Amino acid sequence: MDFFDFHHHKKYITNGIYNLNIEQIPPDFPYSIGIHPQDIDVNNLEQQFLWMKSMMFQNCFAIGECGLDSLVSIDQKIQEDVFLRQIRIANEVKKPMIIHCVRKFYEVISFKKKAEQPMIIHGFNKKRQIAEDLLANNFYLSFGKAVLYNLSLQDILKNTPLNKFFLETDNEDFNIEELYDKVSEIKGISLEQLNEQILENLHSIKNG
Repeated sequence: MDFFDFHHHKKYITNGIYNLNIEQIPPDFPYSIGIHPQDIDVNNLEQQFLWMKSMMFQNCFAIGECGLDSLVSIDQKIQEDVFLRQIRIANEVKKPMIIHCVRKFYEVISFKKKAEQPMIIHGFNKKRQIAEDLLANNFYLSFGKAVLYNLSLQDILKNTPLNKFFLETDNEDFNIEELYDKVSEIKGISLEQLNEQILENLHSIKNG
């Protein structure tokens, strides 16, 4: 069975969404494109947006990673402006958004009302209350390797609706099948059912 990897950085994985790094040329399989908070170049921002807009080819599935990060040196106001511009682009081109968020979840939630397209928090690994607040605001959660060993995260995933999550490897070096195995066990459904559900969720976000 082929398992979909919602967010990854590996060019050899074609069944998933490849995260395109800034100034890269897109591959010929699904990818996401965006300006990550840590990649914002204040002296070259318009060029970065020109690159982004010019690289939205047929296989562009989503806008991202983009979002807010309290740990990078870029001024928060600039991060918010760049995030808002990408929300507007996503609205215009009708593509879902893959969100990077570090210690700024409630700020990201406040931006949600400006978004017409689905927002997916990638690599979710936070407390139950944050998960509940994100789900209440109609976000999707994408879970990664931490689910294999983090018991509190397993509990959060167990209580996340089937139609509201994805699975990803991100930058981690492991086989996505391990994650699908673990999640099918946590959710008490077969691998086939889980795989089918993830594909249904993809269809839902692709169609807004």
